[in-house]
This record gives sequence, C-alpha cells and structure tokens, in this order.
Amino acid sequence: MATNVSDPQYYHKVVDCQWGCPAHTNVPEYIRLIAQGKYAESYLLNRQANVFPGVLGRTCDRPCEPACRRSRIDGKPVAICRLKRVASDLKGDIEEFLPKDPGFSNGKRIALVGCGPSSLTVANDLRPLGYEVTIYEKRDQSGGLMRWNIPAFRLPPDVLDYEVNAILDTGVEVKYNSPVTSMKELLASGFDAVYVGSGAPKGKELELPGRHDGNAKSVIHIGIEWLAGVHFGHIEKIEPRVLIIGVGNTAMDCCRTARRVGASSVKVVARRNRKYFKASPWELEDAEEEQVEIVENHAPKRFVYDQGMLVGMEFEQLAWTDAPDGTQSSKVLGTTMIPCDAVILAIGQDNSFQWIERDIGIQFDGKWDMPVVDKTTHQSTLPGVFFGGDAAWGPRNIIWAVEHGHQAAISIHQYCEGESVKERPAYGMNLVSAKVGMHAWSYSNDYNPSPRQKMQHEELVKRFESVHTEVELGFTPEQTAREVERCLNCDIETYFTGPLCIECDACVDICPTNCLTITGAGDEADLRTRLSAPARNLDQALYVSDALPQTRRVMVKDEDLCLHCGLCAERCPTAAWDMRKFELIVPLASSRAHATA
Repeated sequence: MATNVSDPQYYHKVVDCQWGCPAHTNVPEYIRLIAQGKYAESYLLNRQANVFPGVLGRTCDRPCEPACRRSRIDGKPVAICRLKRVASDLKGDIEEFLPKDPGFSNGKRIALVGCGPSSLTVANDLRPLGYEVTIYEKRDQSGGLMRWNIPAFRLPPDVLDYEVNAILDTGVEVKYNSPVTSMKELLASGFDAVYVGSGAPKGKELELPGRHDGNAKSVIHIGIEWLAGVHFGHIEKIEPRVLIIGVGNTAMDCCRTARRVGASSVKVVARRNRKYFKASPWELEDAEEEQVEIVENHAPKRFVYDQGMLVGMEFEQLAWTDAPDGTQSSKVLGTTMIPCDAVILAIGQDNSFQWIERDIGIQFDGKWDMPVVDKTTHQSTLPGVFFGGDAAWGPRNIIWAVEHGHQAAISIHQYCEGESVKERPAYGMNLVSAKVGMHAWSYSNDYNPSPRQKMQHEELVKRFESVHTEVELGFTPEQTAREVERCLNCDIETYFTGPLCIECDACVDICPTNCLTITGAGDEADLRTRLSAPARNLDQALYVSDALPQTRRVMVKDEDLCLHCGLCAERCPTAAWDMRKFELIVPLASSRAHATA
C-alpha cells in the first residue's frame, strides 16, 4: 500500500529532532533562521512551542539530540540546545512581539497551583483567549524548580525573570506566599477549572542506621531543599568533605553547588555504573571538570559518627550481573567507609498531596499515592481538575512540563466551552517546494564536515568565586556559523510524484546513502529484504509510492538513511522528485485566539 504523505505525522516522524522533542519544537527552521542572522525570529519560533527558549537553551535535557540524524553520520548530534541559547542571547528587543494582555475577559476563571514551568505554560496559552488566570504560589518568587532547584551558575536569574515575566505581564494574577492547603476550599472559590502544576516538592529520604543521630540535623540535607536554601541565601557554607548520594541531574547541581560554598572534597556515590546514571552526560562531564569524584557501584549502608559528629558513611561494594531479560542482580563484594563531614541526599523526589482531600472525587492510585490522571487530556477523575508536570507522573524535566501545560490548556479550554476533552484538535502541515532555480534550493544542502562545536566555559577559579557566575559562556559567532551548517535540514522532505517517473534510475544512482530502490511491490517486511541498503530502523516506516507507470514497480525510500541533500531532485530529468519544506502545525489552545482575531 502506498504511503499516505498527506498525514502530517508521516513527515513529522522524519524530522527526528522535532519528533523527539516533547513540545515538537520546529528545530530545523529555527536553526536556519540563526544561520541567516534572524535571531529574534528564531527566538519567537522557539517560544511558540517551548515557551522558555532562554531557560531551555541552558538547562534542557535535550531529548532532541539523541534523535538527531547527524549523530548517525559522525557520531555527534547538532548542538540544538546551545543554538537555542544563541537565539535567546542575540534576540535584541522583541517586546512588541511578545504576548500582551488580551484586554477582555471571557468570563471564565482558572486557578493554577504552583508557579513553575507547567502552570506558566497553561497561563501562556489561556490568557490570549481571555481567561482570568490566578496562580497560587507557596514561595515569594515565581519560576518553581527553574528558580530554586537550578543553580544560578547554570541559569542566570535575569534570563528566567525575562521569560517568566513575559507570561505574567499579560495579566496573570499571582498570589505569592499562598500555599493551597485544601483542594475542597479552592474548588469552592468559584473557579471554572483548576490545574495542579505544583511539581514534586518533597525530596526522598534515606532511612538508614544513624540517619537521625548526633549532628545529623545540621549536616545531612535533602538535595532539593538544600539547593533552595542556597538560592534564597539561607545556606552560605558547607563542610569541607561532602558526599552526594544519588546520580541524577539534581545530584549534579548539588555537587557543583557544594564546590562553590566551601567544599574542598566532593564525591557523588552511585549504586550502579555510569551506563545506568540518570544524570545527563554533559552534566557528569561538567561535574568532573570541577573536580567532583564519581564513585560507582556503592550502596549506602549506614551513617558513621564519632563522639556525636558525622565522620563518614559505610557502603556495600557491589558487582552487578546482567540477566537475559534485561534486569540486573547485585552481589556484595565487601564494605568500605568513605569519610565525610556532610551528606546531601539526591535520590529522587516525591509529590506531596496532603492538601487534596480524598472524598472529593479525585482518585489516587494505591501504589504511589498519585492522582489518577488521563495521559492525553491531563484531567483527573474529578471533571474540571487537571494535573501536569511533575505533579502528574513524577519528576521528568522542564520540556515535558511545558508540553503537559500545552495539552492541559487545550483540555481546560474545551472543558470550559462544554466540549469533550477527549476530542483532540488535529495536527496540520504546510508542504512548500524549496526550489528556487533549476538546480538551486532555498536551504544549504551541502554536507558540512565540521565537528560539533565545544562550549566555552569560565575558568575554574572564577567559577568557584560565586554561585552566580555562569559557567557556560555561549558559542562565539564563528562557532555558531559552523554549528548551524551541521544541520541536515530534515524538514526539507523529498516529495515524489509517481506519474512523472520514467524509471531511469538516475536518483538511485546518485543517492549517497543508497536509500532509494525501485522494486516490485510487497508488504513492508518483504520490501526491507530487497532494498539497496539495509533498513534496520523498524521504528521509521519506509516510503512506498503508488505503482510506477512504466513497469508497475514501486519507488521505495528508507527515510532513516536520507540526508535531505536534494541530489535526487537535482538529478531527476522529469522533476518527479522535489524538495519541499515541511511545517508541522501544532494545535495549541492559544492558537484559537489568532484564528478568531
């Protein structure tokens, strides 16, 4: 059966980076805009999807980069995240293009719990539609985890303030120092819908022998609470020898912060080896560059004291064995004591929903005591109450929180309009020829062999002078110019018009990756055995044409191998092949405001 290229999701999946991004950011287009020096346009395009380009250009977990097609060529993806920062840093004055107060009310009131990335995204999407949005924030500042759990040396406060205020200045009311203590009372306040984006505010404990002995209260800390204490100035110093238990991104922030507030020796201790670490590879690299030691295959056993003072932790030394089913089992090889004066626990986060009564219709699961939330609509079992971000399914990352906010905003709007929240608005697409001459295209289609550019960092001595000294300095203009050319323009799609094909094999001959094959029809499994190059990525469907006019054979293309170089279209004597720029039209609640303006 021929491929249905009118389905937006077909080409969307070919744009690996955009497909990998939870918010479906139009990565290739914003990189091309940077290449053209159009930084403001690039920033604004970013903002449509990810809402916080400056924040995410510094802190994103980068799910787009492992998906990047470039890594299949030379092993290194395009530095997508860091190019996002380039657009943010160089955007100039874009005040006139940022969202404004809509100037009217549609009569609907929405309550948001927590002023973090997820709730702020909901506000961003609903305010243009005239919703009266009120955010309840337990602290005296906005931003949620972006502010008090991400250190300033990674995310400068002015970058965060700019992007948060762009949303709040549209007429969002924020009630600071206002923790919500009762969902029942909140629902009785006359709001038309409630969104819970309160994050996962409770750090996990580690109940081991000695946890509450001696001076534990002053030297054993919960990671996210300790980071918040540093941010708000309540903590200015830590003991010389520090152990970090856990190896996620929070652990990396803790160990690097500890180096800046007085620790001379910092060790991060992990139960398993590096392959299983939750921390991003670049976070590990930055920590090790700052002289943090990472200890693998050690399981904490007890806290050790001498005359009431913490002097170390005892660990079991483990050896792990892989089982055929993918699981692992461990064997204790012995025990060891690692000296320390302070310990920071960064082993995960939990939600805290004591404030939600259990008799109001919101069901909680029996295993994790988490609300039962529909993964598509984000609605709880109580109509009109929605959850997203870490509050819905536990800790993830900022870009996922943003996407949750987008989807919840759609649901809230449909709920308030009396529509079914299960009927999701459709994705659309634009597909326009990129041809601007007989053999010329509106994009740079030459393969550029430049290696991935290395981020420049502040020198170590200056880093440790203050927790506010930003470590990453950003790309230079020369680095930016090289990095943008590494993008393979995966949104410039090959478009085939079968009736024009004369089966001359010119496209097959010139393809540098052998991704094209003309062969007899068959099902996909059969076709994969007859291609010019093995099509091993079964997650990426093959393109299959209708029967060709000459022989009734079919044109087959392995989208996974295509470099989007356009040579097939340049070589084709009948223009059966064309290069067309694909734009995914992502439905958002706020897009309805533009449609009806």
